[in-house]
Amino acid sequence: MSLNKNYLDVPGTTIFDADESRKGYHLNQFCMSLMKPENRERFKADQRAYLDEWPMTDEQKQAVLDVDLNRAISLGGNIYFLAKLGATHGKSFQQMAGSMTGMTELEYRDMMVGGGRSVEGNRVVGEDGTAQAHRQPQGASLQTLAS
Repeated sequence: MSLNKNYLDVPGTTIFDADESRKGYHLNQFCMSLMKPENRERFKADQRAYLDEWPMTDEQKQAVLDVDLNRAISLGGNIYFLAKLGATHGKSFQQMAGSMTGMTELEYRDMMVGGGRSVEGNRVVGEDGTAQAHRQPQGASLQTLAS
């Protein structure tokens, strides 16, 4: 990392900065390619073959194949680019966000309508709030996003 990044201690948050942008450049460019109908069709016809045209890491490709958005973000993906992947699979942004928190779409919507998560206990990593990693059921709903 090139700078002192005191923002890295925000629980459940990945800041998409210059370092993340460099790390995820090809992953995000792949996602942007899905804006073209012909590319979406090629991807849906043979996901692995289409992914292999991109100089992404194997880990990035696997995150795409698994529709593991949290993993893709940790590998440099930007949620606004990854939204194109979700849309290609016919998922709304709300469905995607719910899957990333381990919630159903309805649970996620209700949480957001209710004001979102409390900041109490969620200001820095290591507190005991609901957004802390040890309290996240992430992964439970991720597989439903791909189906």
